[in-house]
Amino acid sequence: MSVIYLLLTISILVAILFFIAFIYSVKTGQFDDSYTPSVRMLFDDELIKDKKEKPTKD
Repeated sequence: MSVIYLLLTISILVAILFFIAFIYSVKTGQFDDSYTPSVRMLFDDELIKDKKEKPTKD
């Protein structure tokens, strides 16, 4: 039974360690996207079709 307590304690400590590492990496900008903003302008707008002008009567 003591092995279960030991494994549970170790797993909780590892989970806390990974959570702290994740929070640290988010705060330092590890997950900031530096590629998408440069490409976003290419895909953001749909193609604008030129409206055909109505023929005017002279």
